[in-house]
Amino acid sequence: MASAAISPATPVHSHIFLGEAHETSERRTWAVIWLCGAMMIAEIIGGLFFGSIALVADGLHMSTHAGALLLAALAYTYSRKHAEDPRFSFGTGKLGDLAGFTSAIVLAMIALLIGYEAVVRLLHPVAIHFGQAIPIAALGLCVNIASAWLLSSRGHHHHGHGHGHGSHEDETRRIETATGPVVLSVFEDGVPPRFRLAWDRGSAFETDRITVETVRPDGLRQTFAFADRGGFLESLDEIPEPHAFVAHLRIGDDDHTVAFEEDDHGHAAHDRDNNMRAAVIHVVADAAVSVLVIVGLVLARLFGWVWMDPVAGLVGACVIASWSYGLIRDTGAILMDMNPDGRLAERMRSTIEACGDSVADLHLWRLGPGHLGAIVCVSTNTAHEAKFYRDKLSGFPAVSHLTVEVAREAA
Repeated sequence: MASAAISPATPVHSHIFLGEAHETSERRTWAVIWLCGAMMIAEIIGGLFFGSIALVADGLHMSTHAGALLLAALAYTYSRKHAEDPRFSFGTGKLGDLAGFTSAIVLAMIALLIGYEAVVRLLHPVAIHFGQAIPIAALGLCVNIASAWLLSSRGHHHHGHGHGHGSHEDETRRIETATGPVVLSVFEDGVPPRFRLAWDRGSAFETDRITVETVRPDGLRQTFAFADRGGFLESLDEIPEPHAFVAHLRIGDDDHTVAFEEDDHGHAAHDRDNNMRAAVIHVVADAAVSVLVIVGLVLARLFGWVWMDPVAGLVGACVIASWSYGLIRDTGAILMDMNPDGRLAERMRSTIEACGDSVADLHLWRLGPGHLGAIVCVSTNTAHEAKFYRDKLSGFPAVSHLTVEVAREAA
């Protein structure tokens, strides 16, 4: 290689990679902590006043619940306050994933404790005070339902960058051409999907000199011709699904390349807020155990099946362990900088290689909810600079921090 040039995404760029609903999630998590804290104090004081050890025990259990949520809330607050701290090279967006990983470990320990206690009670049954146990379990269920509602009502439909069928902004590309800026879009509102091309300034062009060629990850190519629809041009042929391809727009001798990503309704894994996910799992797991306990207690009281109570505990322990494993797997992958979206990485590679260059190295990792970082090393024998390739990759809105290295091939 003759030479190399490295350039960041922009001369001055932000390192704030927090989720879109970060502050809303923070406020709601603190609200749930206050709810659980008030319930905990009421149960402990009430249990001591009325001499109910079961009520005191449930209050202490509620304290562990509030403690897990406190971890999530502190992660939100710390990452927000230190979002612009230069000591964090890539911001504080992954702090929520660290908190989620820690919460998952706590969940796994809780599952083990519940499972151990259930096995002990199967081997050595104990007397159950149904008159106290059932109302306490029902009260705990009500608190968990209220907590889950508070945490999940923050608007999960606003993920990532607002993708969705109601808004096709991720299927619109603005391109600077020799004849002025144009907008190329995939239009499918109420009609079969077709390309539409419009100029910012009302210029007239010969449609037979305008084409779009799509190149899909599997190498399949398709060329689209256009017709004048009055005010914009529209492709004659429909665009087959999925809408994940590199598009070459040719206007006469002018050639431009942009990438389109398949609309996943904003539910991509890299958009997920694992800190909130961990908090919700804590609440839902507790609610699930409450339901199982209530069912077990009712059956034990009606039919004398005392063994139903520990069996319900075992089932609950298995459910919690399963959720904990999924959370550990996903957050652990993020903390280890595993590639969060193999399809996206391949589309980025295809976008560069469609220009006739080769990608010598490509790294993709998650910086925070809805934010990805990427380092791309391009091997080329052309005079293209890093800005050329950054422009080519600008059609991937999930990539919030991009570094491009251009390596010149020896002549």
